[in-house]
Amino acid sequence: MTAAEAETTAPTAEWVRIEDLYENPYPIYRRLREESPVAWVPAVGRYLVTSFEACHRIEQDAETFSANEEGSLMKRSMGHSMLRKDDPDHQTDRAAYGPVLRPKAIKETWTAAFEKNAEKYLEEFRAKGPGADLHLGFAAPFAAENLREIMGFRNAAQEDLQRWSQTMIDGTGNYADDPEVWAKAAASSAEVDAAIDELVPVLKAEPDASLLSAVVNAGMPIEAIRANMKMTIGGGLNEPRDVLGTAVWALLSHSDQLAQVLAEPALWATAFEEAVRWVAPIGMYPRQTTREVEIGGATLPAGARLGVVLGAANRDPEQFENPEAFDINREKKPHLAFGGGAHFCAGTWVARTSVAQVALPKLFAGLPGLRLTDRPAREGGWVFRGMLELPVAWN
Repeated sequence: MTAAEAETTAPTAEWVRIEDLYENPYPIYRRLREESPVAWVPAVGRYLVTSFEACHRIEQDAETFSANEEGSLMKRSMGHSMLRKDDPDHQTDRAAYGPVLRPKAIKETWTAAFEKNAEKYLEEFRAKGPGADLHLGFAAPFAAENLREIMGFRNAAQEDLQRWSQTMIDGTGNYADDPEVWAKAAASSAEVDAAIDELVPVLKAEPDASLLSAVVNAGMPIEAIRANMKMTIGGGLNEPRDVLGTAVWALLSHSDQLAQVLAEPALWATAFEEAVRWVAPIGMYPRQTTREVEIGGATLPAGARLGVVLGAANRDPEQFENPEAFDINREKKPHLAFGGGAHFCAGTWVARTSVAQVALPKLFAGLPGLRLTDRPAREGGWVFRGMLELPVAWN
């Protein structure tokens, strides 16, 4: 803890361990919320913020809680992307994303690609036979190929995007400072740079509908292009992949709710929103205070490093009744799984469309009698959380 961080009224949670957060963070989040919604956690070198109210306040006050954190793991892993910038620099980068990711473009350009990819990877998954892992066999390649096409990486395969994404987000969450994790992240970062550099002159000469074409032809500097593309590879693959797996797992574990959804297809969107609330794929992101501030009952100094724990906020009983349960019939209230304020996730509509509108209905229609197997499903992570294994069977 630095001298500045010592000048605080927040308690210290020495008992929190990274390995326990990875395995199952929710009991830890409950205890932190009950004892103090803002607490210094030495294991991760920052104050964890675990209440809905405090996390929401941070998202709405960028002047006090800056995204441009010093010593950022994301900057080290991926470069200085818009996610670690405040306005106006953040908005300058983000403006180029709008035309490609807004709902109209997704409907007119990308939904057909999502449907094509869902059919392709469902056919390949079906051929594996009952007992196959839905996470690795369908959710991961489906999300990766969608992202590859949207981003415009014609010189890479979906397997490359899977590798790049996992190794770079591992770097972003490398609070244990594992040198092997950094080495893999650096190798992927260099591969992405090379792929981008190869495509820049091509897209300048012949623009297309892709995200990479948009940022290149908007005049974004090359270092900003590289950083923002890496950030997009991370969250843009991770979020739809993981909420898809979580939604399938949750519905297969709650047969009554699955029956409701199958009888009323409009509820696929409701199931998606409940799944992303229940297990937020991006579970924590950093902020840094720009001044002394009181939040969550604690006084923090200027320069304090925070972890805004969306995975905890989305299970706060002050916001959600019986928050630990997956329940598509709960009272509709806003969640924070896609962040908020100026940094609200630019890929939200990609995830909602590709998962709720396309993948979930096609999976349950194409795999009749879809069910869990005797081999248990596994999930993991806390900075990023999702399924690790999801073995399923069908008729």
